[in-house]
Amino acid sequence: MCLAVPLQVEIIHKNRTASVKQGSSLLDVDISLLQDVCEGDYVIVHAGYAIEVLDLEEAEGRLDMFDALERNNGN
Repeated sequence: MCLAVPLQVEIIHKNRTASVKQGSSLLDVDISLLQDVCEGDYVIVHAGYAIEVLDLEEAEGRLDMFDALERNNGN
């Protein structure tokens, strides 16, 4: 099983790539496998390809889960 952190789309480029935000960094990923990706959307990325668009509620829930795991791991 693979756990993936939701990444927010910051900029969509003309060549079907997008810059997504990971912490304070931007990464470029291929969005050609998805339809209707918009700036501000959250996506799941695997091997450099965005493979799923998440609605805001789902993205926030997953991000909260990762935050909780990180807090618990520090104990």
